[in-house]
Amino acid sequence: MAAAVFFVFRSGSLLYFGDAEAHLDIARRLIDSRTPGWNQIGTTWLPLPHILMVPLVRNMWLWHTGLAGAIVSAAAMAIGTTFLFAAVRMRFSSTLAGGAAAAVFLLNPNALYLGSIPMTEPIFFACFFALLYFTIRFGETQGWGPLAGASIAALAATLTRYEAWFILPFTALYIVITAGRNRWAKASFFCILAGFGPALWLVHNWWYFNDPLYFYRGPWSAAAIQGKAPYPGKGDWQAAAKYFGEASRLVIGLPALVVGGAGLAAALVRRAVWPVFLTLAVPAFYIWSIHSSGVPVFVPTLPPHGWYNTRYALTLLPAVAIGAGALVSYRLKPFAAALLVLVALVPFLFHPLTAPITWQESEINSRAQRAWTGQAVAFLRNAAGPHETYLTRNYTHLTAVYRELQIPIRDTLTADNDPQWTMAKSRPDLFLWTDWAVVTGGDEAQGIVDKARLRGPHYQLSRRIYVPGEPVLEIYFRIDENPVH
Repeated sequence: MAAAVFFVFRSGSLLYFGDAEAHLDIARRLIDSRTPGWNQIGTTWLPLPHILMVPLVRNMWLWHTGLAGAIVSAAAMAIGTTFLFAAVRMRFSSTLAGGAAAAVFLLNPNALYLGSIPMTEPIFFACFFALLYFTIRFGETQGWGPLAGASIAALAATLTRYEAWFILPFTALYIVITAGRNRWAKASFFCILAGFGPALWLVHNWWYFNDPLYFYRGPWSAAAIQGKAPYPGKGDWQAAAKYFGEASRLVIGLPALVVGGAGLAAALVRRAVWPVFLTLAVPAFYIWSIHSSGVPVFVPTLPPHGWYNTRYALTLLPAVAIGAGALVSYRLKPFAAALLVLVALVPFLFHPLTAPITWQESEINSRAQRAWTGQAVAFLRNAAGPHETYLTRNYTHLTAVYRELQIPIRDTLTADNDPQWTMAKSRPDLFLWTDWAVVTGGDEAQGIVDKARLRGPHYQLSRRIYVPGEPVLEIYFRIDENPVH
């Protein structure tokens, strides 16, 4: 993973995904803001990935480069792969099977890329494979130790990604079925500890946004962002499965899917029902999300021939890895096991210079944003002085400007900084003190600048940036005498 992080870092693509930039910046805001603290965690994304980045993101250089998030992701992928190896080895009583499963998972180029950037998927995989390991161990021993491990892993997963909420009831049912003595006490223990994650998030949304389901139906939710716009798979199970399946072919590769499918059948023959069920539950969640929750997946090979959310297909890779391990457990020799792994990876081995589709998606979809951010960075690097302050919008692309310039977020004033923001918005003549205003046309910060024209302070337009596909960016400099603040 260290080599993958180094490669992606050298390529300059650590933060091509807008979500990667956002996760990194949320972590930074927790400790670097005019109003730092828990309230900066937001509503849509679950908190654990950002909390894990905090110790590293404190360092300006690690935040500036994006390595603060990449290191966390790489460590999570290493931990997750270790748990996957241990789970497969224990279930099939084969070290070779565990090694094959780990190799099929970790050597997939899309897994390597996602595991090298500040995304939530690597942390989820670490929690998910830990849950798989401890539940398998619990099924064999019915001990409280493995149960505690499974409960903690599930808790961490529910604070990382929402698909973990979906698998909680199934895991609780598995515990009831396999627990033997004290089954209800053990199931209750799991439900209370693992269920604390969703409960915490519901309370957080209720406390800060007056709606426990604000993350699901608020303005930044997936459903709100998608709106009522149609897309393939919406309300159509067949199309939802088709688009997820095509994304899986592009992300995982057809040979690996064939190996994984055959291996899952072999696993069922060996009565490894729980690993098969658990690893297939997460991709089933995403097919359901495409159908019912406003979560489209676009691939370049199907209309409308776009690039969006292809990484969700990576959730099928654990099942494929389990299947590969199951096949190897049928007394395959080391050479045959290695050959099986090579077959699963053959599309990527034959075309080693073809970038993973998840990287292609991030690169294509960030071109306009990178041009827009780059122009703003170039202008402010020459025009702005040290320790100057900025009125701005809490917008991923704008925060990227300050990160690139190594400007502390506490030197910006955004809507996240109440009551200072509300005061500046209502009486800019009294409470607006920033040296610069960096705004996008029509946003709230633009409204404050316009209002300030009435009684001050006065800002002069210094630069207007147009990039197709991005909002117009306007940069204003305060021409009044700067107040003491």
